[in-house]
Amino acid sequence: MRRTFLVLACAAALLIGAVPVVSAQDDVSTFHVMSRVEQLVYGGERTGGLIDRLNSVERDMFGRELPGSIAERQTALLTFIEKGTEYQPSLLFKLGVAEWAVERRVDSLAPVVRRVDALEVQLEGTPQVDRPVTMRLERVLGLLLSEPVTTTEVELPAATIIRASLAHSLSPKTAKKGDPVDLVLHSDLVIKSSLIAPKGSRVTAVVTEVTKPRSFGRPAEVKVGVESLYSIGSQAIPLTFGEESQQAVEAEAAQLAAAGTSVVGALLLGPVGLVGGFLIRGDLKELPAGSVVFSQTVDAVKVGAYPVPLGLQGLLKKSETAEPDKTGTGDFTGNEATP
Repeated sequence: MRRTFLVLACAAALLIGAVPVVSAQDDVSTFHVMSRVEQLVYGGERTGGLIDRLNSVERDMFGRELPGSIAERQTALLTFIEKGTEYQPSLLFKLGVAEWAVERRVDSLAPVVRRVDALEVQLEGTPQVDRPVTMRLERVLGLLLSEPVTTTEVELPAATIIRASLAHSLSPKTAKKGDPVDLVLHSDLVIKSSLIAPKGSRVTAVVTEVTKPRSFGRPAEVKVGVESLYSIGSQAIPLTFGEESQQAVEAEAAQLAAAGTSVVGALLLGPVGLVGGFLIRGDLKELPAGSVVFSQTVDAVKVGAYPVPLGLQGLLKKSETAEPDKTGTGDFTGNEATP
């Protein structure tokens, strides 16, 4: 209990002490920051006045409202959730560690409150919804770990191969240029014993081009540009599709063929007939969730990671591997005749 109290005190100190320089021209961004906080905590923007919304988030997170101007409180709250400080990892970092310790993956696309609920249900059968979220998470960590969660900086090499899968189905009939595409990391990304991104970490992409189904059975096409992998500390790591990614696809296709599994059956996305893209043969109406996408890191990057204690290193899954290029795009083609 004392540990939880100290953490909450540190959280309050961060929120009170973080006083960014905010100019009058930032009035519009105040609503943007509020929306971002609510997306992270609840999964969607809430209605009502700005002050009431901010007060509600603070009460849910800390059990009380905190002092400071609206801009100061919002910005510091977002920093607490996403970035943390030199001495204290962010809430999302700690939440990722807790999920990984319990489930060996993270639910990166779900909001904070739902993820904390799920952890408590896993451990004790019921969520402690009458308590502040920060206190609940610290209590979960206290049940799971002997030592406080810490962070360490490691270097992730350029051209590290990232294997991810679609979080939701993707259809050439409904996809539009500019649509965001969510993917999730296929396995833990680890440097030695430091966990950079657990299985389930978010990978973002965007639809860059769509060719609708055409006549005479000619296939529809959707081109997707892979953008970023988000680490356990919510750091965006730029991704691309390059020569090394293509080699990884070809190697997996060869393994599937050797095992007697067709590439089509496995819904493997890779450069099969399209430059810098991928091809789905057959009569598919959409690309299902779970379809695999390869990409790679653009440059070497310093990233905050979780130094996994010796007692938990048995939980580490096989990490992604390393390897160079720019601008990642992938395409899929599904054969559909125009009605």
